[in-house]
Amino acid sequence: MAFEHRVEHVDESMLIIQANLDDMNPEHTSYITDLLFEQGANDVYWIPIIMKKGRPGVMLNVLIEESAAERMEGIIFRETTTLGLRYVRATCHRLGREFYSVDTPWGPIHVKAGFHGGELVQFAPEFKECEQAAKSYGIPLKQVYDDVRSRFLQSRNGKREQ
Repeated sequence: MAFEHRVEHVDESMLIIQANLDDMNPEHTSYITDLLFEQGANDVYWIPIIMKKGRPGVMLNVLIEESAAERMEGIIFRETTTLGLRYVRATCHRLGREFYSVDTPWGPIHVKAGFHGGELVQFAPEFKECEQAAKSYGIPLKQVYDDVRSRFLQSRNGKREQ
């Protein structure tokens, strides 16, 4: 598995592009989100807001490296109804991350682990792999998720992905 943030670090040249939208079909949000991620966005999220005259809307937020601004602007202006964008400079502290493979009754499932100062502080099974196991074996997703977390904690010597 490719991995970009193996070492804990701070990215100081990040940008958040924002757009408030009150006249766009909300069904388009997942399509736009996918396009932005495909073109290198680090994060994309939508926040429900109330705009002028009490109109409901959404705020699009796209976290990017500054060098990707022009590419993201093109997507946002083409695919949304916005007439303007806001830019907020951001600094991101990223944990060191590693992937581990955990053996389960449903096959290996990866766990992403986050390290702060070399200490494990976060971990989570890969959702899509858990979802696939639940569907394939007809068992509850929460059972797969909880089992993988438990096995990871018990083993703590899962095979690291290189």
